[in-house]
Amino acid sequence: MKKTVATMQISFETADQPDVRALIAELDAYLYSLFPAENVYALDVSSLTQPNVLFAVARANDGAALGCAAIVVTPAYGEVKRMYVRPAARGQGAARRLLETLELRARAEGCTALMLETGPTMPEALALYERLGYKYRGPFGDYPDDPLSVFMAKALA
Repeated sequence: MKKTVATMQISFETADQPDVRALIAELDAYLYSLFPAENVYALDVSSLTQPNVLFAVARANDGAALGCAAIVVTPAYGEVKRMYVRPAARGQGAARRLLETLELRARAEGCTALMLETGPTMPEALALYERLGYKYRGPFGDYPDDPLSVFMAKALA
C-alpha cells in the first residue's frame, strides 16, 4: 500500500541517521543492480555530512523517511547527488519537491547553476529532470565521457 505524500514534509537533515542510511543503502543496491561499480559515482554518508552539502529528506506524516537528495555546492556550480525515493512513494511528487526545495536553498546560498550525472537506463529520473528544466550537456568535473552516463544542467540565476 502506498503512503500518501500529499502532506509530506521536506527538511534539511543529516545523512548519518539510521533511517536515512537505510534510504542510501537502498539507493546503492538499486544503482549497483543497474551499473558496473566503476560507473556508480555515489557519495558515502561521511561525504554527505560535509559543510558544503545540502541534504534534504522527505518524510511522511508518521515520520517515515520516503526519499532523500543532496546538492554539493562548489564555487562553480552545485551538483545534484543521491536522489532517491522509495518505490512505494514514487509517482506522488516526492522527488520533485525534494529537488525544488534543494534548488531554492542552493540559489539562496549563491549557487547559479546545477549539474548532475545520471544513467541512461533511468527514464523516470531523466523525465523528472527534463520537466524541471534540466538540459542535456556533456561531461563536467572529473566525469569521463561514458555511454552509461547522462549529464544535465540547469541555470538557477
